[in-house]
Formats: sequence, structure tokens, C-alpha cells
Amino acid sequence: MKALIVVCAMVGLSAAPAQSARSGQSARQKGRLFQPVDLGLLEAPDRDEWQKPDQIMDALRVAEGSTVADVGAAGGWFTMQLARRVGPNGIVYAEDIQPQMVDGIARRAQRENMPWVRPILGSATDPRLPPGIDAILIADVYHEVEDPIALLRNAARSLKPEGLIGVVDFLPGGGGPGPAPDERPDPNAVIQAARAAELQLSKREDIPPFLFLLLFSRTTSILTPAREDWHGPGMRGSGPPSRARTSRARP
Repeated sequence: MKALIVVCAMVGLSAAPAQSARSGQSARQKGRLFQPVDLGLLEAPDRDEWQKPDQIMDALRVAEGSTVADVGAAGGWFTMQLARRVGPNGIVYAEDIQPQMVDGIARRAQRENMPWVRPILGSATDPRLPPGIDAILIADVYHEVEDPIALLRNAARSLKPEGLIGVVDFLPGGGGPGPAPDERPDPNAVIQAARAAELQLSKREDIPPFLFLLLFSRTTSILTPAREDWHGPGMRGSGPPSRARTSRARP
């Protein structure tokens, strides 16, 4: 039986220098969506070393044949990590709220010959994932979510009863890539928001030197049948994306 795991990897990462980080902070204050022309900042050659995707995927039990999702996928760096692990017998749903990002991921998946990657156009408060998901990872975009309770609640609707939601973000206090120190989420605040979304903490661990990982499971109060308002993968939704949630954290 396949382990169905959705990794909503809203992973906003970059290894840009401090000057670029300050520029990104200014852009965030203006509410600017992460621009596709800046995607190269998310493909730093040392990202494997500090992002540690294998540790994250291991924690979420992503294996060959799993069904996973990368939410806030941006250019698809983490999407490709997931796709290589699950292989052609699995599925990777790559979600973003910007059509340009979704189109770019589709082209990248075609270029890298990974037809099991399926792009999805989500909204600021709903990743619009399919039903039957075992885990969702929200990585390094959480600090840009205006209504995290709504996002977590909508994501949880797509989980299987035993499913997980994982939140990955940068540790408070600064250091390394990622957002400015005062924009990094407090893990305890994330836990409180998850509880308000009727999720319970299953595991908490650090991913040294820069990241933390929180795993949540559904409470019995939301162990209802999976959502029925999903009609298949692809670019879904209407209207322009809200600026409340961007794809990936800016450098």
C-alpha cells in the first residue's frame, strides 16, 4: 500500500547575501509577490547542505511510490527533490498561487522527464490539494501567510485520517539564509495556530543550523471524509492571486 504523503513545501529559501536579504525585506513590506525573475536565488549550490531535504522527507515518511505535494513550490527546487524520491510510481502535487510559477514548474517537470509532477494553482488560504493526502509540509513561507489558521484548516481537509502536516521555517534569531530575524515565526505561535485549526502537535525537531520542523496530525474532531470539492490536478481557481501568501520566502 502506498504511503500517501503530501509535502506542502512552502519552502522559501535562498542563500543570498545580507544586502539581498535587506532588499527582499523591503519588497515584503510593500506586499510584492516573489518575482519569477528572482527564482535563481532559490537554486543556490549549497542549498542541499543547509536545507537538508532528505531529513525533512524522512520525517514525513516520503518513500518510493508516495503521493506528495510541495505547496508554495515557486521554481520547483523541492518539487524535484520529492519527485526523485517518490519515482514514477508516485505523484508530486506542486502548488503555487502564481500562474507563472505553476507554468514554470510544468515546463521544468517536462524538461526533467518527470510526468508524475502535477502542478496546482492554489489560493492564499487554500492550497486546493486533492483528497487522500497523508502529509503536508509548509516550509519557510509560513511567515508570509496572512491567515495561517485558514490555510492549515483547508490543507487538513485533504489529509487522510492518519495524515501529517509539517511546517518548516527558519529559527528565530537570524543567521544564514532566509527572511530577516524579526520576520521569522515563533515555533510556539505556529503550534497555537495549528491548534486553532484543530491540529495537534506530533513532533518537534530542529534542522541545524537554520531550520525547525513541526509535524501536526488531525484531531478526532476533523476526522471527516476527505474534501469533495476537488476536481482533479492542474491550474485551478480564478482571479489574481492574493498578496497575503507568496510563493517561497524572499531572499
